Amino acid sequence: MAKPLEVVTPDTETPVWVALRNQAEHAAKAEPALASLLNAVVLSHDNLADALSFQLARKLGDQELRAMTAREFAADAFKNDPSIVEAAEADLKAVFERDPACKGYVQPFLFFKGFAALQTHRVSHWLWTQGRETLAFYLQSRASEVFQVDINPAARIGKGVFIDHGTGIVIGETAVVGDDVSMLHGVTLGGTGADRGDRHPKIGNGVLLGAGAKVLGNITVGDYAKIASGSVVLRPVPAHCTAAGVPARLVNCPTCEEPARTMDHTLAETVYSYEI
Repeated sequence: MAKPLEVVTPDTETPVWVALRNQAEHAAKAEPALASLLNAVVLSHDNLADALSFQLARKLGDQELRAMTAREFAADAFKNDPSIVEAAEADLKAVFERDPACKGYVQPFLFFKGFAALQTHRVSHWLWTQGRETLAFYLQSRASEVFQVDINPAARIGKGVFIDHGTGIVIGETAVVGDDVSMLHGVTLGGTGADRGDRHPKIGNGVLLGAGAKVLGNITVGDYAKIASGSVVLRPVPAHCTAAGVPARLVNCPTCEEPARTMDHTLAETVYSYEI
């Protein structure tokens, strides 16, 4: 049965899929050389799930795993767990809202490897939960090769997550990342030692992880905390605090209200002398 049309008023936010299609149509007219690409990836599809499965397939397909096969299990994941597509929509919004270089939804959807790597992880994580571990690991490997982003399929990542640039991101098996988190290139959420079990960081909602930040061990970074670029964090960070340095120490508590949304990487003038 056909779904009723959504009423859009001047006060209504344009749905992501509608905006993406409109922007793709405009881009195709403005740049005819890319019209066939935009048509194949966006304009020929009826919804975000179909377009996303096609985009991931064209990026991940290789001689061992053909693009059509990759598209089939991505589409299967989206069909069986609609929350994956909802998270992808929130991720697109996050990129557009937080990246001043982003001009719309087409740019991250087609070209930003941080976004593509994150959506690949969402599919691989679904496969992991279905007991298809070998295929999940294969996707992890392909994402690492293609996007230079290495996320273990068992890691749990919330929605509205912005991975800026993407290169060099590493997220371990038992890591947990909350909603509305922003992280830049070179971030590591890693373990310490060779012991198995729960050994990776737990990142709260709204956290900002600066470029090159290393958070190691089964520690918690509280909601709306900020980890400065190049820092090495080995102990828990309280909510709403900033940690900076090697080893990291607290710089200011509280930090700004929503560091991941404002992308404010500045530090307070007063640096406390104790380590976290």
